[in-house]
Amino acid sequence: MERLNSKLYLQNCYIMKENERLRKKAQLLNQENQALLSELKQKLGKGNSSKGNAPNNIPDLNLCSTSNPNPANSTKP
Repeated sequence: MERLNSKLYLQNCYIMKENERLRKKAQLLNQENQALLSELKQKLGKGNSSKGNAPNNIPDLNLCSTSNPNPANSTKP
């Protein structure tokens, strides 16, 4: 039983480490996505200013995000 607990503990540690790695990667990808979206909005805004004030139909990607944008608020066992 003690060996099983040790094995499960090590698996849990590995999973938590991998989860943190993926969370950081997701955060970086989100930042990159936001920068690209901002750049796209600026380019479209410049194009729209010469054509009048056409509506900007770029969706806010944060509205459909399922990842936690603030990992500090996540609960850890």
